[in-house]
Amino acid sequence: MTAIRVRRRRAGRVPVRRILWPVPLILVLVVAAHHRPVLAEGFGRLATARWPWLTAALGVTCLTWVAAAVTRQGALVERLPAGRLLATQFAAGAANHLLPTGLGASAVNLRFMTVCGVSLPRSSAALALYLLAESVARVGLLLALLLAFPRALRPGPLLPDGTSTPLLVTAVVTACAAVAVVVLVRRPRTAVLRFVRTALGEARAIHGRPTRVLALWGGSFAFPALQAGVLAAVGLALGLDIPVAHMALAYLAATVAVALVPTPGGLGSVEAALVVALVAAGGPVAEATAVVLAFRIVTVWLPLLPGALTLGVLVRLKVI
Repeated sequence: MTAIRVRRRRAGRVPVRRILWPVPLILVLVVAAHHRPVLAEGFGRLATARWPWLTAALGVTCLTWVAAAVTRQGALVERLPAGRLLATQFAAGAANHLLPTGLGASAVNLRFMTVCGVSLPRSSAALALYLLAESVARVGLLLALLLAFPRALRPGPLLPDGTSTPLLVTAVVTACAAVAVVVLVRRPRTAVLRFVRTALGEARAIHGRPTRVLALWGGSFAFPALQAGVLAAVGLALGLDIPVAHMALAYLAATVAVALVPTPGGLGSVEAALVVALVAAGGPVAEATAVVLAFRIVTVWLPLLPGALTLGVLVRLKVI
């Protein structure tokens, strides 16, 4: 009788994954409907592009997911299944544009590592190491290009008007509040110290393996460099009269400037900062706007639907 009751209960339950897997697709449709005018104008710009350069931009965009997968593997001692890791990065890109400040990609990758048998503390440490390496690489590339081309950008704000001061104040207040909580409250302090010890141990283990070091730092530098290459290819496709190195510098400066803007995938803030940066690099406003719209179509909107479908399939198959 007990076995029969258990079977009846299981038969009556609806698996949560069967309900959740279409959610990313629904969110994509909602976001796309909200940005319908931008999508229409962006695809209109792509129709006038030079197809060889546009094809190159699409190819380089695909390489960014490979770079992300290599970096993720480099941040962890254990070997992850390569195919599922690459599919997860593609799906994480979609999740990243549906949730603010990179939470989507972080949640997908954290879940993937734990499903692969890595403990939650070590998965979190690997995630933190990835984010740190990618940030250091992005800022390092920006500084290197600024030194190489000191006059490439005309001085000016890279954030939308009226946002710089509130963002700075918010960042300072948030940082001070976090430090105060860690210093004054015992439980968060204990948790933070435990996490720091775990993260330092993982970092030492990673940097004791040359292959992991190469994957971590090579991928970290390759990812923003490839993204900057996509912008340059789109600029060439639309005839933007700016040197390629200056377009790359504009991309890095804009993305570093908007790193603290809490919008899903930087939607809105990234576009504004990129337009300002390209104008600062010497591009006309109209052409810079067209390039940015086409760039976001290539890197965000075209992969968004298949990425959401991949995310749903990975949830259904219990990969994440």
